[in-house]
Amino acid sequence: MPTTGQVTLLQLNDTHAYLEAHPEVFWEGEGPTFRKTGGYARIAGLADQLRSDSGDRALLLDCGDTFHGTAPAMKTRGAALVPVLNALGVRAMTAHWDFAYGPERLSELASMLDFPVLAANCRDRATGRRPFPGSNLIETPDLTVGVVGIAATILDKTMPPWFAGGLSFTNGIEELPVEINELRDGGADLVVVISHLGLPQDVRLASLVQGIDVLLSGHTHHRLETPLRVNGALVIQSGVHGSFVGRLDLQVGDGRVSRYSHRLIEVNDHCPEDGAVGALVEKAVAPFRDELGVVVGETAVPLFRGGMFGSSMDDLLLEAIRAVGGTDLAFSNGWRYGAPVLPGPVTRNDLYDIIPMDPPVMTVVLSGVEVLRMIEENLERTFSCDPFGQMGGYVKRIAGLTCYVKIENPPGSRIQACWAGLHRIDPARRYRTSFVTVQGVPDRIGSDREDTGVGAHEAITRLLTDGSPYHGGTPAAFHVL
Repeated sequence: MPTTGQVTLLQLNDTHAYLEAHPEVFWEGEGPTFRKTGGYARIAGLADQLRSDSGDRALLLDCGDTFHGTAPAMKTRGAALVPVLNALGVRAMTAHWDFAYGPERLSELASMLDFPVLAANCRDRATGRRPFPGSNLIETPDLTVGVVGIAATILDKTMPPWFAGGLSFTNGIEELPVEINELRDGGADLVVVISHLGLPQDVRLASLVQGIDVLLSGHTHHRLETPLRVNGALVIQSGVHGSFVGRLDLQVGDGRVSRYSHRLIEVNDHCPEDGAVGALVEKAVAPFRDELGVVVGETAVPLFRGGMFGSSMDDLLLEAIRAVGGTDLAFSNGWRYGAPVLPGPVTRNDLYDIIPMDPPVMTVVLSGVEVLRMIEENLERTFSCDPFGQMGGYVKRIAGLTCYVKIENPPGSRIQACWAGLHRIDPARRYRTSFVTVQGVPDRIGSDREDTGVGAHEAITRLLTDGSPYHGGTPAAFHVL
């Protein structure tokens, strides 16, 4: 007889180590508003409630970007999250920024977990072996659920080199059919893919691979109110910072999903809190509270990300690093994560929210040609017509330039005009530029790289301690025609 039954999938993605409740941005009729959301104690309470309601038929799955992003995570190289995740009852996860401390450290963290880190598309370049399992089977009261993990394919392509080390990452197209067949042969009634490719790539992946029942997507921080249906697969994604949990209730029969319902749950004060997990969170955060509570300045405007072409949080960062470098231009990566900092005091904890790595402020000399090519490359990696060519975050953050672009144009010809101040950029001129990380200015371009000896946190602190609140004011670098 064919197996029939019910299962509830609970999705976390891109929590970025936000252990406690925090401000989150919401886009409403008159623009951005902010509410306090998230926190693992609430997530645990919500998960416990749903497990109880479903007769232990609820599986909590994590799509990665879990061990990196806040001060406690950075200061413990991810270890602060381990007891919390184990108590939360996560059943499997995959990875992206979780590799920020290097593959060896992620292997150490994985060994401490009560559940597997899955990455079917990851192999050691030298041996061809997988450092992490590709999939596993989970038994529920009614069904056997097969879970496949697809880690971020950009880890060895656009991320700093130590993330991947000697590992290589594919987009999973070749690996998934093998994993799916093995899971089905092993008795899987339902196949779930937990992926960190990003929504455009995950939609493309689902369209190319047969046999996926559900794809839980991460990386691009979409808040999907309604699942996408792609080649028979249900695809969902559930925001960022642990501000949301995606709930997908499934009725399964005859080897397929016969009925489903979905809800994107905002994790707010209406959610019950788990006291035991709350105590673990406090234990993880308490050693750093005094240090992180130190006020370094004040902002008169909300600092937040969430805009494709720029944000107030990145404007602050760019202004700070440009001041330290004494340059007219500044570049930074278009990071998507970082909980908002509301008007009022800015603390050291907020500095970690803005840029948790605290990289050094660097300067480099770029020719006008290199500047234009770098921006064109970034636009292609953001807006490529081929989803698998989309390997960036938001558009690169820029101070000191004004670029007029046509997004729909072919690769290499999106910039219509680019101005440095009041003068059109000169391809032959050399421009001294401030930047942070190789995602700001790649190592392969430019000359005369110098370390200013000042970290990003110190740069922001210097800017904020000039005696007046920060009011913003960096003009938009991009204008879409």
